[in-house]
Amino acid sequence: MKPLVSIIVPIYNVEKYISRCFSSLMSQTLKDIEIIAVNDGSTDRSLSILKILAEKDRRIKIIDKNNGGVSSARNEGLRNASGAYIGFVDPDDWVDSRMYESLSQIAEEEKADIVMCSYIREFGTHSKEKDFNLPEKVTFNNEEVKSKILRRLVGPINEEIAKPEFLDAWGTVWSKIYKSEIIQNNHLTFKDLQEIGSNEDSLFNIEAVYHAKSFVFVNEPFYHYWRANNQSETSGYKPNLMDKWFMLYQYIENFLDQHRLEKEFYVALNNRICINTLGLGLNTISQHNKSSTRIKMKKIEEFLNNQRIKGSFKQFDLSRFSIVWRIFFYLAKVRSVVGFYFTLIGIETLRKTLR
Repeated sequence: MKPLVSIIVPIYNVEKYISRCFSSLMSQTLKDIEIIAVNDGSTDRSLSILKILAEKDRRIKIIDKNNGGVSSARNEGLRNASGAYIGFVDPDDWVDSRMYESLSQIAEEEKADIVMCSYIREFGTHSKEKDFNLPEKVTFNNEEVKSKILRRLVGPINEEIAKPEFLDAWGTVWSKIYKSEIIQNNHLTFKDLQEIGSNEDSLFNIEAVYHAKSFVFVNEPFYHYWRANNQSETSGYKPNLMDKWFMLYQYIENFLDQHRLEKEFYVALNNRICINTLGLGLNTISQHNKSSTRIKMKKIEEFLNNQRIKGSFKQFDLSRFSIVWRIFFYLAKVRSVVGFYFTLIGIETLRKTLR
């Protein structure tokens, strides 16, 4: 008999976190689940820990494969998922015991193709809930799914621009469950991070949401997102991030062209490109980048003078920002390398002290 929910967990060298993650999955109030653990060529004790856990709980299915990255692991999980709904969990995170019962119940009641919850960021010493500033439950149907959710996944417009930290808050796959047929019927897969650098979640969701006729947001933080893992995919220095993000933008633009979406979708992508100068800058000044200050500034000068980025800033509305962000993005717009660099240093310092 097929399970109600398949939960896919990509695993690579996370022996410190596996027990915490799987304990939260094994103790779900919804018992009708399968847990697909995709070991992506781990070289630590991850696989042996998985085998011990699988002996305790037959719902755990282990797939052992050569290392190919998180997208490859998730895609392998998708090929083996048999549930009516599919969810994703990262192995250094954990979930509330009611998460999958609550989300699947809402999906069944609302006949929803995708259900999303909010989440809590876990920093080791403290926690912070992501505040979406929305009611307890919001339902989007038919064209609303495209105009509200799909467009937001592409990028922010109007007042949304004022909060750069929300750029990809809607784009995570681990905060959602998907009706399996949405994924399977449309042959949805994750793009390789070696090609696009990051945001494989958002790109996957852009395609999934396009094919969805109903989307429900539940304002309960069922998911715990661990931010203290320095070895995760989202930490570290990526030397070719700009080139990879341009490939990401090209995928999004091709998608917009293919489906002949409205002008505001292109404005949203334009705004994403501008706001992503923050990510490019923080990546450049990362402590993991051992280059000199002079070389870091040269890298910043390179991407601020890129024709695509310069063109995007010509149409970028700075009036929506608070004074601090307005100054920051103005420095990017006028290509003030020194000012941009030292503002980044200040932002990075604040991130560490206020997070």
